[in-house]
Amino acid sequence: MKTKSSLLAAAIFGAALAVSGCTNLGQKSAGASLDDATITTKVKARFVEDKTVSALNIKVNTYEGTVQLSGFAKSAEEAERAAQLARSVNGVKMVKNDIRLTQ
Repeated sequence: MKTKSSLLAAAIFGAALAVSGCTNLGQKSAGASLDDATITTKVKARFVEDKTVSALNIKVNTYEGTVQLSGFAKSAEEAERAAQLARSVNGVKMVKNDIRLTQ
């Protein structure tokens, strides 16, 4: 079983990889891409730290400060908590919660 620090390291690595392989760099500045990657990493880190949110089952994408959450949650409370955590990150302008509930 992976530890929370392993999950956090994976989230940070994934965000760095997303920035380096970003196909939108021609459409937005490298600084804006880095800011979005930082927001994504901070949101994922909050998921890892929180006992009610599955960092593995909920995906985070950020574009110009708008965070889109997708994936699956076990309950409406988990989905809402994920949105709350995302909103609490500095730099987040809006959260689109597209998380689906597992049946």
